[in-house]
Amino acid sequence: MNARGASSGFNMRPRLELRQSQSLVMTPQLMQAIKLLQLSNLDLTAYVEEELERNPLLERDSDDDEPRGAREEAGDTDASGDGDPPVDGGAVVEGDPGDLVAASSADIESLAPSVDADLGEALDETTTWSAPAEPGAIGTSIGDYNLEDFVTGDETLHDHLRAQLAIAATDPTQHAICEYLIGYIEDTGYLGGGLEPVAARLGIAVDEAERALAVLQSFDPSGVAARDLAECLSIQLRERDRLDPAMAALVANLELLARRDFPALRRICGVDQDDLADMIAEIRALDPKPGSRFGGAPVQPVVPDVFVRQRADGGWAIDLNADTLPRVLVNRGYYSAVVGSLAGSDDRMWLNNCLQEANWLIKSLDQRARTVLKVATEIVRQQDAFLLHGIAYLRPLNLKTVADSISMHESTVSRVTANKYMATPRGIFEMKFFFPTAISATHGGDAHSGEAVRHHIRELIEAEGKHVLSDDQIVKALQDQGIDIARRTVAKYRESLGIPSSVQRRRERRMAG
Repeated sequence: MNARGASSGFNMRPRLELRQSQSLVMTPQLMQAIKLLQLSNLDLTAYVEEELERNPLLERDSDDDEPRGAREEAGDTDASGDGDPPVDGGAVVEGDPGDLVAASSADIESLAPSVDADLGEALDETTTWSAPAEPGAIGTSIGDYNLEDFVTGDETLHDHLRAQLAIAATDPTQHAICEYLIGYIEDTGYLGGGLEPVAARLGIAVDEAERALAVLQSFDPSGVAARDLAECLSIQLRERDRLDPAMAALVANLELLARRDFPALRRICGVDQDDLADMIAEIRALDPKPGSRFGGAPVQPVVPDVFVRQRADGGWAIDLNADTLPRVLVNRGYYSAVVGSLAGSDDRMWLNNCLQEANWLIKSLDQRARTVLKVATEIVRQQDAFLLHGIAYLRPLNLKTVADSISMHESTVSRVTANKYMATPRGIFEMKFFFPTAISATHGGDAHSGEAVRHHIRELIEAEGKHVLSDDQIVKALQDQGIDIARRTVAKYRESLGIPSSVQRRRERRMAG
């Protein structure tokens, strides 16, 4: 009986069950939209350029004058079938500065859904992404002449040194050693590594390498080929005939100068306070990185993604920088002309994939622009006091607050604010600048942003006069202003501002007095 009961308790017969569950699937199209969202304008332009080369159905839309409807009738583009107009690039934050209301030329709330949702259903149509400026061509040709052929690149530090070496009075062996050493000179002008490894590789004595290095150290710019900062400064002072024993002692004790230990420097150099001040001024006039003026990569100016300007009624107008937005379209006419002539199924599948990817790219670009505009509008609404009154009114803000206000995920806001810049009446700021850390307020008041606290610390120190404030005294002054802050936080913020300690500031004032 027990055996029958046991066998009846274990039913091994197969049966069919239906279970329902939810899972988030990252489709390739959604991954592309997320990737585009976090790219800077330069990276976005480079990405679109790669797609233009890879996909035959994508092309630049460089015709600013021809109406879009004419191009659609000609079969060059495929307009969006859902009736959504492309982003007009503008939003307006209107109303009283203390109680702003977000709006847009096409109501901000009616913008397309964020990339938090699966875009597979929303982006299945073809549209045209438009921006008023086409990325400029790298070269400019006039007739049979290419202007690039007549443009020379910037001279590098190595080229500058080799040009001087070519006319230097050196024997062939020393010339070869100098040529080899030039390859070890860094962009800042310093010699990377020591002479011992170089001498061992060349099979020469260290003294011979030293003589070759002395030749390079006589070249322009002054201080080049130095092995450390002290040697770099010594070379420049020697050329100015200012490397006397007192100055040499000062250069040999730069760590004391960095700590502003002026009494110790006066004892070591054997000079009085006025002479030491003059010597320090001479040191500060030297170039600690003599090679930095040569051969560096061209400085890329910061190009804002969003423009913010104040309106006459007191509100704020937020516009996308259309010059940074790629201008591409899908050539439907080419697709229609080619697809009918393809006999193989593989060729047809490849061309259809190209069409789908082109449609997705254009939709993703449109989605990216809408999302950036929506986040920027909310940032301006949250930080309007800063835009009106300055850094002291920058309020603490986190990603979750903005995400909840515009019904987006926190990670989406984080991607939007990465590598994006906003041009405001107070300057150009990275979007992450508007998310400072929060410092608690005394007696349960409103929290203060870290940037505002730094501003208060700078103001207190600039106004201290002859009475130098210690970090503890700064803490007490900030607490009187309603800022609850610890001494170590004050010290951290002071150091981040490049302000020396109270002891060092007292020494500087005694020297200046």
